Amino acid sequence: MMSNLKLGVDVIGAHNLFPKDGQGTSNAYVELYFDGQKHRTTIKDRDLNPVWNESFFFNISDPSRLHYLNLEAQAYSHNRSTNGRSFLGKVSLSGTSFVPHSDAVVLHFPMERRGIFSRVRGELGLKVYITDEASLKSSAASNDHQDNLDPALPRVSAMKVEHRSDKRHVFYNLPNNAQEHQQQQHPQGSNQPSSSAAEPDHNNEHHNHYVPKHQVDEMRPQPPPPSKLVHAHSIASAQPADFALKETSPHLGGGRVVGGRVIHKDKTATSTYDLVERMYFLYVRVVKARELPIMDITGSVDPFVEVKVGNYKGITRHFEKRQHPEWNQVFAFAKERMQASMLEVVVKDKDLLKDDYVGFVRFDINDIPLRVPPDSPLAPQWYRLEDKKGEKIKGELMLAVWIGTQADEAFSDAWHSDTAMPVDCSPAISAVLRSKVYHAPRLWYVRVNVIEAQDLIPTDKTRFPDVYVKAQLGNQVMKTRPCQARTLGAVWNEDFLFVVAEPFEDHLVLTVEDRVAPGKDEIVGRTYIPLNTVEKRADDHMIHARWFNLERPVVVDVDQLKREKFSMRIHLRVCLEGGYHVLDESTHYSSDLRPSARPLWRQPIGVLELGILNAVGLHPMKTREGRGTSDTFCVGKYGQKWVRTRTMVDNLSPKYNEQYTWEVFDPATVLTVGVFDNGQIGEKGNRDVKIGKIRIRLSTLETGRIYTHSYPLLVLHPTGVKKMGELHMAVRFTCISFANMLYQYTKPLLPKMHYVRPFSVMQQDMLRHQAVNIVAARLGRAEPPLRKEIIEFMSDTDSHLWSMRKSKANFFRMMTVFSGVIAVGKWFSDICSWRNPITTVLVHVLFLMLVCLPELILPTMFLYMFLIGLWNYRFRPRYPPHMNTKISQAEAVHPDELDEEFDTFPTTRSPDMVRLRYDRLRSVAGRIQTVIGDLATQGERFQALLSWRDPRATAIFVIFCFLAAIVFFITPIQIVVALAGFFTMRHPRFRHRLPSVPVNFFRRLPARTDSML
Repeated sequence: MMSNLKLGVDVIGAHNLFPKDGQGTSNAYVELYFDGQKHRTTIKDRDLNPVWNESFFFNISDPSRLHYLNLEAQAYSHNRSTNGRSFLGKVSLSGTSFVPHSDAVVLHFPMERRGIFSRVRGELGLKVYITDEASLKSSAASNDHQDNLDPALPRVSAMKVEHRSDKRHVFYNLPNNAQEHQQQQHPQGSNQPSSSAAEPDHNNEHHNHYVPKHQVDEMRPQPPPPSKLVHAHSIASAQPADFALKETSPHLGGGRVVGGRVIHKDKTATSTYDLVERMYFLYVRVVKARELPIMDITGSVDPFVEVKVGNYKGITRHFEKRQHPEWNQVFAFAKERMQASMLEVVVKDKDLLKDDYVGFVRFDINDIPLRVPPDSPLAPQWYRLEDKKGEKIKGELMLAVWIGTQADEAFSDAWHSDTAMPVDCSPAISAVLRSKVYHAPRLWYVRVNVIEAQDLIPTDKTRFPDVYVKAQLGNQVMKTRPCQARTLGAVWNEDFLFVVAEPFEDHLVLTVEDRVAPGKDEIVGRTYIPLNTVEKRADDHMIHARWFNLERPVVVDVDQLKREKFSMRIHLRVCLEGGYHVLDESTHYSSDLRPSARPLWRQPIGVLELGILNAVGLHPMKTREGRGTSDTFCVGKYGQKWVRTRTMVDNLSPKYNEQYTWEVFDPATVLTVGVFDNGQIGEKGNRDVKIGKIRIRLSTLETGRIYTHSYPLLVLHPTGVKKMGELHMAVRFTCISFANMLYQYTKPLLPKMHYVRPFSVMQQDMLRHQAVNIVAARLGRAEPPLRKEIIEFMSDTDSHLWSMRKSKANFFRMMTVFSGVIAVGKWFSDICSWRNPITTVLVHVLFLMLVCLPELILPTMFLYMFLIGLWNYRFRPRYPPHMNTKISQAEAVHPDELDEEFDTFPTTRSPDMVRLRYDRLRSVAGRIQTVIGDLATQGERFQALLSWRDPRATAIFVIFCFLAAIVFFITPIQIVVALAGFFTMRHPRFRHRLPSVPVNFFRRLPARTDSML
């Protein structure tokens, strides 16, 4: 069955094209190429900013090959005098960037060169999408007969209209259900309206002909107003345009940001919230009430308060039988969503069937005062309640009402109307919707050196005890090796390392156990050590060992205790290591490198400010009332400080506009921001679902510049890489002391103890796992909690697991690193082969100069690198690096490799699948084994030069070394080096195709391969 899938391409327009007609303009048109199909737009005469608004459709013959196909748009300028054309630029898009019609948006791609000497500039606006509308027909038939026409004639393949006749003709737009939704979600859209092709009248389809689209547009209603440009990068920038970073120019609290600098600065803006859009809220603080009238038969009242603005309603908790309740709750109503001019605060009495009306207070919103920090908080006032008739009644309510911004102190603890849940508005749900700042506990390493135990009393005295020590700290358990105590004493001298968090809640428990039989152990003695009594150290000085008494786990006979004069004891050396930094995240993405001991901390070098503006194009993560939706919030992590924005309920285009600040102690650190869907709304016990994550390395940021970008949220799923939306953020790194920041580049990355007494790789992985569990347990007890799945996702706990995709990515990264060395090797090979005689002669002259003047070698090298650095300054990155799907090898990864990457540990797949993957891993490991064996062979041949394993070869080499020593002693070193260099770069006429004598001699040397089994 033939597929109905089609690739739709809307050619919107171009901007700032290069003039190619000799008169400062161009006659531009665009040709589209996809899977052997070709379409062409009309020609726009004498216009460097042409607008086409034409739509084309390509047949997709095999949807499974779509990811391997490319769409290419080439722009030309038509020369009417010569009937020729000039190249204006091209845009190439990979099949991995094609999205459904509902997710498509107009993107403006920079023109690419076709060759080295191509002169291009400007941008081309395209909207590319995939559709399965059966009513749409491919434009291939229309272009087949037009390829032979005069290019001067206007040609439109996608726009059809009927011949004129007496009957009325109706034109239809192609289906574009998501167009209005996208215009709301993408405020930085295209400056040209996106339109679709007109659909033909099927009653007269045999009489269709083609006309330019502007004639059809005259019969259409006016398009919506244009939105802002979306700048993207095409396939030449190493990844699809839809996955690339986009720079924006938003209007923030401090003014409009253009190119990282604030222009049109707002004089009234507050200095603390200048990285987000200023949002106004109506704040209502309900403090308390007094002398409320009795409403129940029992002579009491169960009061609660409703705060209503239009359709939004906030409710306080209710008290039972209390005439003088105290709430002290704050409600915040977003002013941009308010559709009423009056604020009503109603006091009600809680009843089983229907709540009774007690009284209300009404405010005119236009008369409410404005308060902006640093103004002091507004003092609450007593207001007399009124009944439904407007008459004053008994009872008063203390309120504070004002209009403020998100910089207000009450913002984080307030109930927000834009986070209101229509299903459940209980205080428990409101608690998990608020924005909060968390401080992760300070972590320490606990080092336990188990030296020995003495005077052990086993339960079975007919045998020598086979004892070992089990150390336990919380959920962390470690054991020593078993040791047979022939003298009722045992010596181990083993080190244990644990992770503990302040405040120290758990005790260190050491148990001496006797292995009576396989799988059966008996406790000999136990001791408890409070961590508050343990000595702390910040360096590697020796800790004094101490003896601790071992207590029996059960009560024994009193007479036996009298006969035992000595108690069992254990010799330990315990300390809290403050000179290490406890690694609770991957070392590649560390956000804090300070040691645990506070006296070792240095002064901060700067301040990091983050403004989380909004998100657009988010994918629905759940279904509510038959439609897809999301309840999203953002989490930011840097150092010990975690931040969480408020949850935006039922919103796929949330506006957060929250700003946070961190102190920076090291520029070689990473800020991590994640977007999650709140799983605590509705059904209880659901996990918070990850939507995407962004990392920003501070060392890549210029100080003082505001980076406003829209970051794509890329997540790897079992089906491949997927874009879950875009997060718009503003980031600024401000340096306090430039000298201190430069001084940091001379210091070790980690504290001193990591180099004095380093940990093994196994220890680092184990300790990191324990540290993440401790942080997750502590932050999970906060309100609202940061759940374990959030901590693990932000800390990259699974970064060390095996993945074929990551292995390929790391291999290609290594090849990219060595590509410069390989290029130099190829260049030197060309020099030796005299491919370019002039260049080779110049290299000979330079080589002779360096040999004669060796003191110029190092100055020449450093001057060369200096000039390269100055040259590359022009092309320095203007935005922070982002996740790259091509570097990650996530675009063309095999589905089975993805399934292996998402498999749990241990595996849950079938035995046949595991066997297949094991065989594949064996084949890969076999190649690695061969390479390692070849490297070992070459090294063993070097060792065989002087080992007399081959006596004749060693004798030849020894005699050669003796003669070489005499020659080098007599001959100046410059002459030797010059002769060796000229011999290496000799002309190919003086070369032999066979390997040289030294190579032949080296390959004949023996290795230990013949000793391998």
